[in-house]
Amino acid sequence: MFVKSCNCNSSIATRVGFAIIFCLNSMLAWLMRTDLMVKKLEEWTHGYLSMDCEEGKCYGVLAVHRICFALALLHTILSLLLIGVKDTKTPRAAIQNGWWGPKVLLWIVLVAASFFIPNGFFIFWGNYVSLIGATLFIILGLILLVDFAHSWSETCLENWENSPEGSNGWQWILIGSTAALYAAAITLTGIMYGFFASHGCTLNQFFISFNLALCLVITGLAVHPAIQEANPRSGLAQSGMVAAYCTYLIVSAVGNNTSGGEQCNPIHNRKPGGVDTTQRSTVILGAIFTFLAIAYSTSRAATQSRALVGKKKRTGHIALPSSDGDSAFETSSTRGHHNLVTTQPGPKKDTPRYQALLAAVEAGAIPASALDEEDDLLSDDEAAVIGDENDDERSGTKYNYSWFHVIFIMGAMYVAELLTDWHVVRTTMTDGPEPEQDVYIGRSAVAMWMRVISSWVCIVLYSWSLVAPVLMPDRFGDL
Repeated sequence: MFVKSCNCNSSIATRVGFAIIFCLNSMLAWLMRTDLMVKKLEEWTHGYLSMDCEEGKCYGVLAVHRICFALALLHTILSLLLIGVKDTKTPRAAIQNGWWGPKVLLWIVLVAASFFIPNGFFIFWGNYVSLIGATLFIILGLILLVDFAHSWSETCLENWENSPEGSNGWQWILIGSTAALYAAAITLTGIMYGFFASHGCTLNQFFISFNLALCLVITGLAVHPAIQEANPRSGLAQSGMVAAYCTYLIVSAVGNNTSGGEQCNPIHNRKPGGVDTTQRSTVILGAIFTFLAIAYSTSRAATQSRALVGKKKRTGHIALPSSDGDSAFETSSTRGHHNLVTTQPGPKKDTPRYQALLAAVEAGAIPASALDEEDDLLSDDEAAVIGDENDDERSGTKYNYSWFHVIFIMGAMYVAELLTDWHVVRTTMTDGPEPEQDVYIGRSAVAMWMRVISSWVCIVLYSWSLVAPVLMPDRFGDL
């Protein structure tokens, strides 16, 4: 496995593979936040894997940054190696889609080697480099969310307009999804008012009420006549998606707010003496869901490079000359409609030689085994053409390979900041005297404010996408 290239020739399989590595790395970093995992490793191996934890270098904040740094370094190496790869015909494309054994081995080696780097490096890394990368990751994620909201609505409208007469499937999908998103936003807002906005919880009340006001504002903007005139495809579908996501961020923020006591956050109520099995299971399931969600969003962001860098997808189609003598190298983007060659040449069965042999066999001049011998004479190049039918990137990559790994670098930095609560480290749910063995994610004032600010930034970005065509019609005249 570790010495053989396993090229799956599928962009989807490649993305899933990197997402799995990302998820495993995140879970390992989460487990290493406490010395409990270190002690368990020593116990399970009967002392064989006794780790030197002087100054806490193999668990805690620095261990999280070490493990996430190893993943970021892996993707940095891959990003540099894949600069300029445009299709799978380039030999370096095998680094992206194959050689999974060596890549996994390199990841393991980098994780192990990170524990030999002095602590001072990771203090600088966590305070500056990782913080900047995580912030950029959040901003890119919000931009892609707004872009997806518009794309989803436009896709539904196009399919609705192009559907056969009497078919209302896409109409109901659009209406149903919009209603469901607004229902989710309203329900979450009601839950927050009921459980997190009691008397004295001023900060929570401000977050909830301000988010509700902002959602009403973007809903009004989406259906405003001036906005509709500049962009007729704007509507409640996009605003509903943004409202639901921003409301979710506020729910996450107030749900992880440790100030105000039990009356402002009933989730943090626990009995003295530890955590029961249900609570511990909730922590574990919540961590797994968090890492899966981040892995998915990272993969999606990495493959949406054209929405961020403005590059058009290569089609790889070859235009045949038309009857009026047009150039054979024109593409559909420069001409009208052409007959395009989109398939590879067929095997030797279509060649004159094979047809002559077939006629000779039918005439009884030669035995039928001659046809089988001819099939065995297929050249290596022809066999490769036939075998590459499952390769969906022969004519051009579906995403920028190098940019793909840059996004994963920022994603690894985001996980490191998330697990360390953006420099606020806690192994207890509150500041009480009872120690806690479970490690919670995102329960600090800094993490709370990051969610709140992310919600506000998302609404600002979406509002600008609505207002910009009105203020600058010359730049958005093709909407």
